[in-house]
Amino acid sequence: MKKLNTKTLIFTIVIAIVIGATFFTSCITFNKPDSTTVTDTAVTTAVTTATPLTTSATTLTTNTTTWTPTGGSTIQVNTPLPNIADVVALVKPAVVSINTEVLSYDWFNRPYTQEGAGSGWIIDSNGIIVTNNHVVEGAQTITVTLDNGATYTADTKSVYTDAYNDLAIIKINATGLPSLETGDASSLRLGDWVIAIGNALGQGTRVTEGIVSRKDVSLSVDTNNTLYNLLETSAAINAGNSGGPLVNLKGQVVGITSAKIASVGVEGMGYAISISTALPVIEELVTKGYVTRPYLGVQLYTVDQLAIKEFDLKIDKGVLIVDASAGSPAANAGLKTGDVIVSIGGKDVTTVEELTTVLHSAIIGQPLEVKYWRGGTESTITVTPSDTPR
Repeated sequence: MKKLNTKTLIFTIVIAIVIGATFFTSCITFNKPDSTTVTDTAVTTAVTTATPLTTSATTLTTNTTTWTPTGGSTIQVNTPLPNIADVVALVKPAVVSINTEVLSYDWFNRPYTQEGAGSGWIIDSNGIIVTNNHVVEGAQTITVTLDNGATYTADTKSVYTDAYNDLAIIKINATGLPSLETGDASSLRLGDWVIAIGNALGQGTRVTEGIVSRKDVSLSVDTNNTLYNLLETSAAINAGNSGGPLVNLKGQVVGITSAKIASVGVEGMGYAISISTALPVIEELVTKGYVTRPYLGVQLYTVDQLAIKEFDLKIDKGVLIVDASAGSPAANAGLKTGDVIVSIGGKDVTTVEELTTVLHSAIIGQPLEVKYWRGGTESTITVTPSDTPR
């Protein structure tokens, strides 16, 4: 027993010495990488690579080429910001406030008077004022207040409107009034300065400034009407601004403020009817009292998946005829409900807006070629638009 224990003890001591020596040697090699006794290839490589860190970093910085973005053209700004006050001083005397009274009825069919407020601007010194149709539509009384405080009650028989373009003119019994010059809306660029002036919130003339944000905008104002060729501006537009002028820095009218998008989280999205669209309409209202435009006598709908399913259409693009009035140019030419127009006047159309634009640029009494699909068959006919029934 003693002999066995002694041998075991001696063996244990020898093993401990060997293991201890091994750990002790490894620690020395790892902690002293500059020792010439190191023979491990991996360790030697790591030490050799790590030793000249400062030298490698310096060399990298010295040898690396510099880089800068190529950039683009820049504009040398030599002019100060626009003097908006000068523009306002020029325009404001020709801007008017319009207050209306409309007869309405409550749930019990009891009449009551509803008051409204809007804006307008003098286009002719002989008392011709431009505004929106929705400002004066249905009004029993219309009161026009000039910038100098003079007030006129307009004869409702002297109010001429075009609901389609949301435009109207009012004639008051006055002469020698300050009037505004119209500008060229087509030359406007995105980012150009514009100024809106009007009877905002019915609290008197207010001025807001902004830029042109978009051009050629289409906006559905209700289920039956879409306004085209609108200017979008960041100038604040509020209730009461409707009908007022949107002017450039020359004080020229480039638009007629008409609408805004009012929603939580939406800012700076006001709209004005381009003067390019408005001026021909205004001229007709002044000279004739109404607007003539080509008429087909159809109700239209842009083809979508709902229309395809509902009418079992065999084509997925075009303008669907929802209804063709009896005796209308379209019905007389043979068009029917369910037909899909794909081209008119030689121009392909895929939306109601596109078809309407082509139609309104046509000439009354001049035939238009119309391509359409009925079921799975494409056909071509000629339709002669007439004057829009009043």
